[in-house]
Formats: sequence, C-alpha cells, structure tokens
Amino acid sequence: QVQLEESGGGLVQPGGSLRLSCAASGRTFSTYDMGWFRQAPGKEREFVASIRWSGGRTDLSDSVKGRFTISRDNAKNTMYLQMNSLQPEDTAVYYCRARRAPGPYAYWGQGTQVTVSS
Repeated sequence: QVQLEESGGGLVQPGGSLRLSCAASGRTFSTYDMGWFRQAPGKEREFVASIRWSGGRTDLSDSVKGRFTISRDNAKNTMYLQMNSLQPEDTAVYYCRARRAPGPYAYWGQGTQVTVSS
C-alpha cells in the first residue's frame, strides 16, 4: 500500500504559477505509476497528467499541455505538478493518485485546493 499527501495549493492570480507536490509513504513509491486529477465545483473529476513509475513517459490532458509539467523524484518519494499560466478554469481540488499498472488508480490523496482568481 501507499499513502499520499498533496501540498502546494493556494490562491493565485491568472497567469501565475504554482507547484503541487504529492508525498508518498512507503518504500515502493518507485513501483507505482502516478497521476494528477482535479475536480472543479459542480463538475466531474477529470484527468490532468500522469507519469510512469520510471518517469520515462508522461501524459497530459489537452487542456493543460504547454502549461503544466509533471515530474517525480523517486529518491524523495515525491511527485510534482508545475502549473504555469494558470487560468480561472484551472480552479479545482487537485488529487494525486497511484496505481500498479495495469491495474486501476487505487490510492488517493486528500486533495489540495487551487484557486485562480484576481
């Protein structure tokens, strides 16, 4: 099992940047594929980005390509989401998730709020 904890959310103006972190417990973090998802008020949860256990492959949703970057540091048991050029539509609770491929994302963090507003 793995336990996840997000941090780094907050209030930022449009055009600003934030970096989210997802810290994982345990010694097997490097064996998990990881992902970021978000849920805006009144909307369904949506995929944002994912990264393979090795960091060798990343995927980003079309809505964040060119603005967000996902990365991980397996030595620190931490995943990151660098968010640049933030827009009001990026306002949501951001969750990190973990899975052992090819299984589903079975582990969740508690989420961190990101609010983009002037």
